[in-house]
Amino acid sequence: LWENHDVMEVASYDGWLKNRELVLNFYNDRRRQLFDVVPNAAHLALVELEKNYDVTIVTQNVDDLHERAGSSKIIHLHGELRKVRSTVDAKLVYDWVGDVKIGHKCNKNSQLRPHIVWFGEEVPLIFTAMDAVASAHIVIVVGSSMQVYPAAGLVGHAPSSAPIFYIDPRPALNHELEVRKNLTVIAEAATVGVRSLVDQLNQEF
Repeated sequence: LWENHDVMEVASYDGWLKNRELVLNFYNDRRRQLFDVVPNAAHLALVELEKNYDVTIVTQNVDDLHERAGSSKIIHLHGELRKVRSTVDAKLVYDWVGDVKIGHKCNKNSQLRPHIVWFGEEVPLIFTAMDAVASAHIVIVVGSSMQVYPAAGLVGHAPSSAPIFYIDPRPALNHELEVRKNLTVIAEAATVGVRSLVDQLNQEF
């Protein structure tokens, strides 16, 4: 996604102030791409896990694939492509399907922007995510480099008794994972590792 862009030009507030049309077009392109993708085997497996477990998904992704797969509880840490918000009131959030143009305004007559957490901005739902992890009996980390904070630090809030499964074809342990004694690393792609783990957990239920 970033090959033709300086990340700070399209994913920072300074970039937004510098060239709003460039930023809007970048996310308009991303939003259109949603119509060309479908949930994969990992998304679908996590839905199956809800048959026996109370599952809360905390995602850094901004797509709607978990929703389309059928998961019922999702926390979007970094925002959502299918939503936009006011530039003067972050509480004014709107569902959005098509392109966002210069001149599209909120109810307070201010330009709409992507409902995305940009570099340098606060992550509004981080405390909600912390609470979810802190109350978890099992924690599954999928497809994360474990290097982007504050999301990478969430696993540190898991109860010491909770087993942690880390699924990634190139796992990279950060401090929060290295200190865990009940860590299982599954060096597989999400589509393979999640499917296998969900089958195991549902059999053990």
